[in-house]
Amino acid sequence: MTSHVASMGISGISGYPVAVECLITNGLPGFEIVGLPDAAVKEARERVRAAIKTAGFKFPVSRITVNLAPANTKKTGTLYDLPILLSVLAAAGLLRLPEAPSAFLGELSLEGRLRPVNGVLSMAIAAVQSGITTLYVPKSNAPEATLADGLTVIGVEDVGQLAAHLSGQQVLPPEPVWRQEGFGRSLPDFRDVKGQENAKRALEIAAAGGHNILMVGPPGSGKSMLAKRLPSILPDMTRQEALEVTQIHSIMGLVDPRAPLITARPFRSPHHTIYPAGLAGGGAVPHPGEITLAHRGVLFLDELPEFRTDTMEVMRQPLEDGSVTITRAAGSETYPCDFMLVCAMNPCKCGWYGDPSGRCTCRQHDVERYVGRISGPLLDRIDLIVEVPAVPFEELRSRAPAEPSCAIKARVNAARDCQHRRFAGSDTQCNARMDAAQLRELCPLDEACAALMKTAFDSMGLTARSYDRILKVARTIADLDGAKTIEPTHLAEAIQYRTFRIGRS
Repeated sequence: MTSHVASMGISGISGYPVAVECLITNGLPGFEIVGLPDAAVKEARERVRAAIKTAGFKFPVSRITVNLAPANTKKTGTLYDLPILLSVLAAAGLLRLPEAPSAFLGELSLEGRLRPVNGVLSMAIAAVQSGITTLYVPKSNAPEATLADGLTVIGVEDVGQLAAHLSGQQVLPPEPVWRQEGFGRSLPDFRDVKGQENAKRALEIAAAGGHNILMVGPPGSGKSMLAKRLPSILPDMTRQEALEVTQIHSIMGLVDPRAPLITARPFRSPHHTIYPAGLAGGGAVPHPGEITLAHRGVLFLDELPEFRTDTMEVMRQPLEDGSVTITRAAGSETYPCDFMLVCAMNPCKCGWYGDPSGRCTCRQHDVERYVGRISGPLLDRIDLIVEVPAVPFEELRSRAPAEPSCAIKARVNAARDCQHRRFAGSDTQCNARMDAAQLRELCPLDEACAALMKTAFDSMGLTARSYDRILKVARTIADLDGAKTIEPTHLAEAIQYRTFRIGRS
């Protein structure tokens, strides 16, 4: 006899339908799984065999062949355990499958209990798109699956419970759609930062326009502290953005089952010992890296010159395109990586170059070599470079309250609202992502601004990319100011954030 059970699979961060076909014939007893299964899928034979017996069914003593279609796509993971078990029982005539279009997924324990799997949201969304109306998943995965609109989700705890449901003995209720209760976790606030008004202003501009930023200063000046507070002033994610981020984190098993929808923008801060594959993604079977996990959020690289050169250079193309393509022998995958790059570094190895205290012990050659670890093309992709000097004692002991994040975020949201209206109907989300045509249309310069820009271009030796990025930053400053056009003051401030020269007093 034959049976057909619908399931789902994962390719990159997207789901796709998988048909689990089972044929039971006479012959020497055997249990084979075909359709490009990996080791975890092949081992499903023993888990399925044990789960069938512990659930009270008799395992068929026949030749069993299970095919996972499409057979030319690599199948990975343990999510096929449940559909394989159901296909075997259905082919043996021991279980009746539902008539409504239904799909099943889940890992089995030897006792027949269902364990959670990764990537459920992506598979649930793909199930809706392929016409599936009911999705059976492990109970702990059910809240996440309900985030896909238009799908009935049934949470299952064990095989016996599912068998009783399919036979009509004990109907399982659909999982209610998950709703967020209360507020998310609190974020570090800018009110804790003493002084550094220039750096705060630069971070406000970066948040308002989605710009990349580099902070340069001595140890203990507050660079990391400022960066960690950046998420508190970023605009809230839309539901579509939240679903995108949740899909990525679900694939990597980073979703909390109790709160499956990620509503706070990601903040990823990898250590400088990370390798290129960890940052950009990779592996024998391609998987997302840190730049993809930072999608719609912030990638913070502290101690930037300490990163490997090849690790830093892999960011150049993703910073421009907002996506990264990983090609391996097992296949090629494209992952989204639209993130804000926030970097921090010391001006030299000892950290005190240019400080008025004169504490620096580095020779000029050593300073230049240290700074030279960061390539010119990578620096050219950073919109704002800001100095973060040591905080004076008077500011540290001051009891005057600093501006809280909520006040800064209100200005950022107002600027983003202007950009949403400006880019309505296009794929552009913020000023930093303007293309060449939008830049020409939305960032015209009057005579005074053109003269100022020409002076800066000639004196600073700017590139065409630098020119464009200055215009984008100026447009963001104008949005924060509520101005319809770029004025000389806006342009002058944008130019100021590119005048700081690292490694030069």
